[in-house]
Amino acid sequence: MIPGSVADAQVVRNVEVRGAQFIPEDDIRRTCGAESGVEYSRWELLAIEDCLMSTGVFETVALSREGDTLVIDVQELDTRPGRIDASIAYVSQDGLTASLAYERYNLFDRTYGAFSLEYSKEIQRYSANLYRTEVFESGLDLGFELVGGRDDFDDRSFTHETIRAETYLAWPVSPTTRFEGGIGFRDHRLYDLDPAASPLLVREQTNGISAPYVRLGLKHKSLPDAEEGDDRWQNFGYSVRLDQYFWNIGTSDPLSDTRFEALMQFPIADRTRLLFGFDAGAVTGLNGNATRAIDRFYPGADGFRGFAPRGIGPRDGGDALGGNTFVRASIELQRDFGEVFKAPVLGGIFLESGGSWDLDDTLGGAIDDGWRRRSSVGLSVVFDIGKTPVSLYLATPIEHEPGDERQTFGISLSTQF
Repeated sequence: MIPGSVADAQVVRNVEVRGAQFIPEDDIRRTCGAESGVEYSRWELLAIEDCLMSTGVFETVALSREGDTLVIDVQELDTRPGRIDASIAYVSQDGLTASLAYERYNLFDRTYGAFSLEYSKEIQRYSANLYRTEVFESGLDLGFELVGGRDDFDDRSFTHETIRAETYLAWPVSPTTRFEGGIGFRDHRLYDLDPAASPLLVREQTNGISAPYVRLGLKHKSLPDAEEGDDRWQNFGYSVRLDQYFWNIGTSDPLSDTRFEALMQFPIADRTRLLFGFDAGAVTGLNGNATRAIDRFYPGADGFRGFAPRGIGPRDGGDALGGNTFVRASIELQRDFGEVFKAPVLGGIFLESGGSWDLDDTLGGAIDDGWRRRSSVGLSVVFDIGKTPVSLYLATPIEHEPGDERQTFGISLSTQF
């Protein structure tokens, strides 16, 4: 209930939500009209409290005032039981993949849990996640992640297998900014080489490197959420993510692995926006040691439209070797066309440019690992067939090198059952 000290017709300068774990705070503010810059009488605030309770998702709701800030303190009901999803997806990069996933928001008190399996002819993956908010009664969250898998692509001369486990602390500085720090253990291997594999891959094969690692991360997002509907097209926004890994600690193969992603959105007209994207990565040995093919970067397919998976970068004969460094920049003009034949349609025109380069071992100069810029242009379309989202693109390289593998058409769709 609103305390008696809350006077009639006082202006609220800020609305703060406390206690929300799963329901977005903006949804709680908007559901019953709690807005800043508005004069609310005591009775109007009581009406907001009653309105929130009537939604049936809160065990308790209490409104109070701290200066000119209205505090909405909620305790949510456990209305999010476990969910199991089974799906079949087709992505031109990976082929047909079957997936099984389970998640539950209140697996334990304030703890989210999830488990997933993916299987295809060339890829088998699994993952398990636990995430608890406000551990040790502090502002820190605690997470655990287990990830493993095996991939054996037809266009590659080796098999890759990995498993890693990580425990990390997350510090949500604000609703839009988050720092993470984790320690973990990884075992990964490069084996089962084809008889005609590159001599470089023969040098790099390993039956397993098992060692601890450290990860530092930063995430910041001001992009509008998809749930905001048409309004998300009318606002400028951006997101950045930086991850720094130190792999193979305590071995003769320590690595520094840096990855960066950024995206910016500029509204330029009604239902029309301009997107700028940038991705980059760099991996290097810290003890004079060379990287391996399973450490390096392979932009292509959905990550660099117009080129096939592992389609660019240093090569030795038919073997893609990956690069120690990569960059990719993109610009895309997108428009929401609304419903076409009763299905929402989003279309775009894009330009992408970048490259992957640099090896520690070029077999005495026999492999060209220099910087070579690649670029492509194309069209993208996203639409629904029934309840199945479909994403496709047509792209053509305008800057390429001999030996590059191209991919003109890409498609992604997934259906649940």
